Amino acid sequence: MIRKALVVGAGIGGLAAGIALRNVGWTVEIFERATSARELGFGLLVAPNAVAALRELGVADVVLRRGWAPRRGEVRRMDGTVIKRAEFPPPEALGGPTIVALRPALHGALLEAVGMDAITLSACATGFSLEGNRVTLHLADGHRATGDLLVGADGIASRIRSTLHPSEPPPRPCGIIAVRGGVHGVVHHLGGMSGIYYLDRGVEAFLVRASETGIYWALSLARQLVPEGMRDPSAILAHMAPRFDATYRAITSATDELRCDELVDRDPLPFWSRGAVTLLGDAAHPVLPHTGQGAAQALVDAVTLGKALRLHDDVPRALQWYEAERRRKTTALLYQGRRTAAVMRNMNRAVCYAREVVVRLIPVKPFFKLFARLNRRAGTDVTATD
Repeated sequence: MIRKALVVGAGIGGLAAGIALRNVGWTVEIFERATSARELGFGLLVAPNAVAALRELGVADVVLRRGWAPRRGEVRRMDGTVIKRAEFPPPEALGGPTIVALRPALHGALLEAVGMDAITLSACATGFSLEGNRVTLHLADGHRATGDLLVGADGIASRIRSTLHPSEPPPRPCGIIAVRGGVHGVVHHLGGMSGIYYLDRGVEAFLVRASETGIYWALSLARQLVPEGMRDPSAILAHMAPRFDATYRAITSATDELRCDELVDRDPLPFWSRGAVTLLGDAAHPVLPHTGQGAAQALVDAVTLGKALRLHDDVPRALQWYEAERRRKTTALLYQGRRTAAVMRNMNRAVCYAREVVVRLIPVKPFFKLFARLNRRAGTDVTATD
């Protein structure tokens, strides 16, 4: 008997779940509230565990071709003073291939694999109901869809999460305002660098090559550095740009499409699953971008969910297995992101000076070994579920 899965959200996590569930014999229908399947956002790190998950899903080679493997970079102060230069090690030293990609490249590869015929657009989920072994998804237009499994992959403001946990408080601000953008045609301004990372009091910013022609950049500011009421990304950028070097100004000033966000996360949930319903990606465990693992964790979730349903015919049992595999590991990353964000938004001169000294003095090879070790310690390797 072919079973049907309902997936809410056609972002990276939802599409990955659709592929993973198809791969273990399920039919899948994905519901997306937007009027198009275009992925919002600009860029992301595709870490080794994300590449491993993409290989399981059959789209790794496409994504690797569309992204950019970093080769060399610099850490600078905002005025351009170089704190450190580094050559990136070969993939085996990082635990596998690591690239930066523009978000539409990853989303597009997943969308091509899923196919638009599996996606219902303009379908806003309002909740669900359970009856026996079946689950019914409720949509804002009054329609209903019934299946054997419901996966909430609808982001940090998930309606599936709020139905499971109606008394949960709103997302938790971390005290950082972020402006992000993507731009093509100005890679020459990087001067042969794959990326430039800026550190200053209350400021964390970067420029990173994300394709043959594309650059992804971000500017993260302690909230007190942003004038009260200022939330227009162009205004924030104009307010801060004079403090940056010519490289940062040249690349960011060429950008037409920007976005501004107050960075938030949520406290860990006591459970993700009930009956035939579960959560995935940011709907289950929204982490701050300081982990570099937001998209990767959604991909690993999807692959793990597929394995759970391959190993266990009973859906509730499979979901408990999936949650047991993923909840502790993602909780560790959530707290890791909070700790890193607290350091990066710090305005204390002594703390910021100490941070710079550490960055300057730490040898490059041990740093990348630490990166690989933290990746493994957090349980982010998709092969851990084999």
